[in-house]
This record gives sequence, C-alpha cells and structure tokens, in this order.
Amino acid sequence: MTKLIGNLVFGQSGGPTSVINSSAAGVFLEALAHPDVIQNIYGMRHGIEGILRDELFDIGREDRKELEYLMGTPSSILGTCRYKIASPDKDETDLRRIHEVLAKRNIRYFFYNGGNDSMDTCLKVKRYLEAKEYECRVIGIPKTVDNDLYGTDHCPGFGSAARYLATSIAEVWHDARSYRTPMAIVFECMGRHAGWLTGASALAGVIGHGPDLIYLPEVPFDIHRMVEDARKVLEKRNVVLISVSEGIRTEDGALVAEQLSSRATDSFGHKQLGGVAALLANQLADQLGLKVRGIEFSLLQRCAAHAASGVDIEEAVLAGRSGVKAALQGTSGVMIAFNRPAAEPYRCEITHVPLGETANKEKTVPREWINSAGNYVTQAFIDYALPLIQGDPYQAHENGLPRFARLKKILG
Repeated sequence: MTKLIGNLVFGQSGGPTSVINSSAAGVFLEALAHPDVIQNIYGMRHGIEGILRDELFDIGREDRKELEYLMGTPSSILGTCRYKIASPDKDETDLRRIHEVLAKRNIRYFFYNGGNDSMDTCLKVKRYLEAKEYECRVIGIPKTVDNDLYGTDHCPGFGSAARYLATSIAEVWHDARSYRTPMAIVFECMGRHAGWLTGASALAGVIGHGPDLIYLPEVPFDIHRMVEDARKVLEKRNVVLISVSEGIRTEDGALVAEQLSSRATDSFGHKQLGGVAALLANQLADQLGLKVRGIEFSLLQRCAAHAASGVDIEEAVLAGRSGVKAALQGTSGVMIAFNRPAAEPYRCEITHVPLGETANKEKTVPREWINSAGNYVTQAFIDYALPLIQGDPYQAHENGLPRFARLKKILG
C-alpha cells in the first residue's frame, strides 16, 4: 500500500466528558510517532467550526508533557461545538468549505471525536470528499457519557460518569441517614433517550448504599406510580433515594421536563433538559408530606476527572491510538468501537463500525435489563457496567489540586 503522506486534523464535538481529552492524547501521541507520514498535526478550534473558519491549533508546537497531562484533564481542551452540517443535496456550502480548507492545508487524515451527531458529520465529510476525489481518511472516535452509540459495547466517558454518580449517591446515602427525619431524595442523571447513566447509579448498591428506585426513559414514566413506589419504601425505612433520567417520558411520549418550561433547542433540534429532580421532589413533598431534596448532577457528572475510571481513561487513549493506526493502514469511513468477549475476566477489543451503520442511531438499555416493575435495573445491567468503573484516575496534583494540561493553543 502506498503511504498517504500529509497532515492530520482532530476535533472534539458535542458534550464534553472527563476522558475526551484522553482520546485526544491518544491521537496526538500516536500521530507524533509517525513523522515520516504525518507531517503536521492540527486541532480544530471548537470542533468542525474550526475547519469552517480555518482556525486550527498547531499541536506540533505543544510540549509533549502537556499532551500527556491531557489524560487527567476534563472537558474539551480544544473547544467543542454543536454544529450540524447540512446534507449536500440541500446545501453543500459547509462541505465545500471543509474540502477547501483540507486541500489548502494538505490534510489527509480527519478525526472527529463525539457521539451520534458527530458520526453523522464524519459520514457527510467522507462521502463529500470521495465525490470530489480528494483522498482523505476519515475516522470517528466515540465519546459520550450517555453510552448510546450504536455498534460499540460501550463508549469512552460512560465509565467515569457512572463511577462519579455511584460514588456520589453512596455518599449522599450516608448523609441522608444522619437524621431521624423522613426524607425523599431524587437524583437527576443525564440521558435523553437512553438510561445507561441513570441505571449505573445502581452500582452504588454493590456496596450497599444505592438508590431504592430507578426510572429510565426506556419505560414510560407514571408519577403516581412513583409516589406509590416511594410510599412502599418509606413504610420500611425513613429515607427513600430515587434516581431518574432527565429524559423520562410519560405514556404519551411527552418529556416530564417539558412540564417545567419550554427551553431552547440546539442546532440538532435537541431540547435542553433539566429540572426533573426538583419537579419530582416537590410532588413527593405534596403527596407524602415529608422533607425532600432534588439533586441535579448536571455538568458535574461529565467533568469529574477526579473520580474518573482508570479503565475508561485507558480505553479512551486506546481508541485514539487505534484510530491513527487504522488510518495509516488505509482504513477510512469507520468509527472505532469496542467489543467485549464473553469470557471472564473483562477485556476490551477494538473493532471498526462503518459510519453509515452508527451515524444518527441510538443504543438504548435492553428492556430485559430493567425489572418488570420498571423501577430498577437487573443484575445483568450491573454485571455489564461494573467492570467499566474500575481503576484509579490518572491525575497529577500541585498545591493539593489537580494539575491539568496547559496547552499553548497556537493557531497554525
């Protein structure tokens, strides 16, 4: 195979995670190891918008040690975005501009790190460049705390967010039992259509300090049933802990969150959610007459690098490195994915999923992994999620606080 010599660009898109920069480290460090093929390495400033504006950071001018610190740095170090590229049959302005910038800079390796919508961006870029006969290898690197990317066993970002949630809920469990006062606490976890992250709150139960009730968007939500479920728990103890997904819906498909307000939507048409915990806590207070707390984890669950899973960090780096290796071998038009062999102990294998098979598709929690009452997850779910939260975070410290990467971010 003839070597494809040129430059590489990498971008981050969508909601950040505590390990998305670990994937960036994987891409950058692996690319730096192949200077005979990859001549320059660029980072998109705020995702695909950086290409459209021709604003790219010169990663080759960064200190290698700072790139290594990315493995303990949360959020999107390069900046992210939620920008939807139009289909070329409707408007090819964006894709034409992307092609123009890539060609001007001789970029032959295109990496985009994100979730469902980001894989759609990769797919559109790949198809457009092929139609223009511009040789460029396009690779999607998975990322999402929602764990809902189709075609992969799990996603980088999920394990760390799951660990944070389970740990926090276990700590609140102890706090709530400091008093004799009857209390209901509702935890709100991320998850628009898929309840993976909310289900992971059950992992706190492995050490005996988990929620009593869990409600996922895969099962229609009935607020009256929740009140009765909570009442039954309170008959046995004076505290009930409830974990819910932000995207829970009623039988008719209406978001419970929409009962609060009509929030704005992003460029992909996704309505900003939030506030479900407070709404449900108030309902419990009215119906059961007890003290309540509504806890919305919000951004904390996706940026808590101090509680990141070592397994998650390692796999995020692996996804980035594997993507570069695959592209150098001629692979294009795929998302790097994880496969889990059935054999014990847990291990992860890299696979490739065609972008057309994963873009704009969602993987939800199997119904058989939710109990028949629809208010908790089964042991099969716990067995699936538990290996993903193992291992210690990779974080250096100074003055008692985390030492995050300090990139120069020099535009090239």
